[in-house]
Order: sequence, then C-alpha cells, then structure tokens
Amino acid sequence: MAVRSLFASLLYQEALGDDALIAELEGSCLQLAEDDRAGRGWAKEHGYRGYTSYASLNDLPVRDPAFADLKRLLDRHVARFADACGFDLGGKKLKLDSLWVNVLDGGGAHSGHIHPHSVVSGTVYVVLPAGSRGLRLEDPRLAMMMAAPPRRADVAEALRGFVEVVPEPGTVLLWESWLRHEVPAGSGKGKRISVSFNYRW
Repeated sequence: MAVRSLFASLLYQEALGDDALIAELEGSCLQLAEDDRAGRGWAKEHGYRGYTSYASLNDLPVRDPAFADLKRLLDRHVARFADACGFDLGGKKLKLDSLWVNVLDGGGAHSGHIHPHSVVSGTVYVVLPAGSRGLRLEDPRLAMMMAAPPRRADVAEALRGFVEVVPEPGTVLLWESWLRHEVPAGSGKGKRISVSFNYRW
C-alpha cells in the first residue's frame, strides 16, 4: 500500500546536559517565586495556580548567572533543532527573545496556547514531582477535521490528535512556536518547576 507521511510537526527532546545547573536553577526559581511580588500578583490576577515571571521579569540571564549558563546551553540545543527543521536562516542564528520561570502548584495548569512572533519555543524541566503532568501538544490540523471519525486507541503517535510528553527533570523540549500546547492539571503535592522560552529570527 503506497502511503507516506506529509507535513511533519517536529518535537525535540534531549537532556540539557548539566545536572548541577538544574539543581542551581531549582534554587533560583524558588527564590524568584518568593521575591518577585509583581510576578505573584500577575499570577493571582490571571488565575495561575503558582508563580510565573512571564509578565514581570525580562532579564533573567543578566540577573542570575544560572540563567546565563542556561541560555548558553539552550543556544546549542536550539541551533540543532533549527537544523533538523531545515530552516534557511540566511547565515543568522535564532536569538533568545524571552525566558521565564514557572512554579506551578500540584493541581496547577496552563490552558492551550501558541507563542506568536517567535520561531522556536521550549521548556526546560527542573522539578516534576510525582503526579505532575507534562506538555500536551495538539495536532495543528485538528480544527480542519470537520467530519473525521475518531482514531483508534492503538493508532501511531503521528496520527493522534493530542500527544502528551512527561519528561524527566533536566530535559529540554523544543517545538515550532505555532504548535498549540498546554500543561494539564496534575495531582501532585509538590511544586512543578520549569523554565520556558522563545527564540526569534
């Protein structure tokens, strides 16, 4: 039978490559969650169960050496992913545009969204307590499958409408910024800590 796959959505999953830095980032993220009153206020106002520096701090790699070290490692991962995507960057490199901390309560979630004005988005997982959910990615064609029947439970990953990845701490996930994704609510008791970011051309 002549069937081939077209229009792939790529997901990069790799170890960050520095376990000591992950431990350092845990302390930095928790300290920010304690010190950043504006971030805590924004999270409360927007129903975010926990803390995020998304709307309050835009200089983490300058503010804290741990985030500067993280940026250097992410630059390499993103360059490899850009190559895998076949991007013709005209001799330029993708540049870090924004980077923010997320400290979610055990039952916290982040609803489905995309990252406009960016090329590559991603997350580094710092702490994932038992019961934590990962990243749930949505098939970008979903809204156009008007009359499509449901898929069988045993269908290949590439044919599913949603794929959830629950990585180990120290993992980097990268995807193209137009790919809709979410963090489903977990059942864990501890804090789920991650660092998210966007790269632009």
